[in-house]
Formats: sequence, C-alpha cells, structure tokens
Amino acid sequence: MKRFYLVGFALLMTFDTFNFICFKMAGNHALPVEASVAWLLRLSSEPWVYGAVVGYLGAFFTWMTLLKHAPIGPAFAASHLEVVSVMLLSVWLFHEPLTATKLIGATAIIAGIVCLGLAEREEAPPDAA
Repeated sequence: MKRFYLVGFALLMTFDTFNFICFKMAGNHALPVEASVAWLLRLSSEPWVYGAVVGYLGAFFTWMTLLKHAPIGPAFAASHLEVVSVMLLSVWLFHEPLTATKLIGATAIIAGIVCLGLAEREEAPPDAA
C-alpha cells in the first residue's frame, strides 16, 4: 500500500505541476487580454491551454483514486506539494527569484506534510499498518 501512495502522490504532483506550468505559459502567450472573439480564438489555439486541461483531468482522476484508499488529512496536505514543485520549476523556466522567504515557506509545507503523515501513523490502529 505504501508503494500505491508514493506512486499516486507522485503522479498527482506531476499532473498538478504540469497544470500550473501550462497555465502560466498560456497566460504568457494570451497577453494582452481582450474581451473579444479574436482573443478567445487566439487563446484556443495555444497548446498550453489544452495541456492545462489534461493536467486538471489527470489530477482529478488520480485524486479520486487516492481518496478511496488514503486517509484524508495527510492526503489533502500531500496534494499541495505542487506549490513547492511549481516554485522550483518557476525559477528555472520563468527566471523567478528564489528567496529565503520562499525556501522557508517550502520547508514549512514539506514539514507540515511530514507531521500530518506521522500523526496519522500514530493514530492508526495496530492492525491497519
């Protein structure tokens, strides 16, 4: 079951990260935003928009599968690891600054997820492990 969780959450993080990166790329290509049919047509021709849809669909089905088996507390927390992965990829792809504040925040997110996972393990009945 541990392998299921590891693979599932890695897949979920991959889909979510892909989704957010695609949204950023689509947003960069969609500028300037206009309230016009021409802008909607230009936006619909961007492959990044469709990548974001694929990312959302993949994340949705992965999340639904994980929820069937995983405890909700750690699952919900771990489902937000994409905040860290998107931050790191944004440094590389979009040349966004990586500050000490961002690193402290990312460390706090990871520490919180680990704490929730450990708490869930402590609360689980002995025969559930």
